Amino acid sequence: MADEFGFAILGLVILLLAGDVLVKGAVNLALRLGIPALIVSLTVVAFGTSAPELLISIQSVLEGVPGLALGNVVGSNTANILLVLGVPALMAGLAATSDTRREYMFMIAASFLFIILCFIGPLTWWHGLVLLLGLALVLGDAVRKARAHRKAQNGADDVDDLEEADPDMPWWNIGIYLVLGLIGLPLGASLLIDSATAIATEYGVSDTVIGLTLVAVGTSLPELATTVMAAFRRQADVAIGNVIGSNVFNLLAIIGIAVLVGPIPVDPELLRFDLWVMLAASIIIAPFVFLRWPMGRVVGLAFSALYVGYIVLLLM
Repeated sequence: MADEFGFAILGLVILLLAGDVLVKGAVNLALRLGIPALIVSLTVVAFGTSAPELLISIQSVLEGVPGLALGNVVGSNTANILLVLGVPALMAGLAATSDTRREYMFMIAASFLFIILCFIGPLTWWHGLVLLLGLALVLGDAVRKARAHRKAQNGADDVDDLEEADPDMPWWNIGIYLVLGLIGLPLGASLLIDSATAIATEYGVSDTVIGLTLVAVGTSLPELATTVMAAFRRQADVAIGNVIGSNVFNLLAIIGIAVLVGPIPVDPELLRFDLWVMLAASIIIAPFVFLRWPMGRVVGLAFSALYVGYIVLLLM
């Protein structure tokens, strides 16, 4: 058991380091491409931090425990809002400057689509195609927005004021940051999840509870690591964009791909409780998106407390 605790700590260290280098690579990639860091965080960073959910969901379906995949995504999306935004706000505060209303509405729309499909489940291949079509529309809009931004700049080097960003950073250096981040995040998450799951199993915790709590929190740690680092670097746009993008990827890409591997049954308890908690957590940040309220320490404490309360309810 001591080895499992050691691997858990190692996984956490890797996550923090990988989150730091991924943020560096993302913001400097935005500078070199002449697009906002928000767009990069909604695509490159979001996909990288969603990699653990994808790996675990596919593995769960292949190993005959598909319910773990669904619980993982639902739990992770709840954790992404309350925990991944709550902890950085509690530590350093978050105050976004970019307009994320359009991307936020995509997340809400994806949440409603996902819930509707769950109610007409079990989720099968055609549900997956619908979700992946939604993902294609979201990514297409992101590409269109990035092109419009570059055209508006007319090739000028007018970029967002990104702290500690280097507009002259070599391409190979940016590539190394991105590769290390995208490799380190799932590696660290895998170490942490495997060891934490072994510890939980040793104490007799059920697979359902593990999926909604331990695995969900574990797979949200890449987002948490990236967001904490972004908050300390005063890159709130990267932090919030990362959470919104990750939630969209979780709902549309992770489950969309997983159900192509095999069908996923929907636990009635998810329909009664957990899906609505996920939706409520997504809606609760609307004032911070539309009115651009800063997320101070009080908000961070409230979000973190709400998440702890949710976990307590699950364990009870």
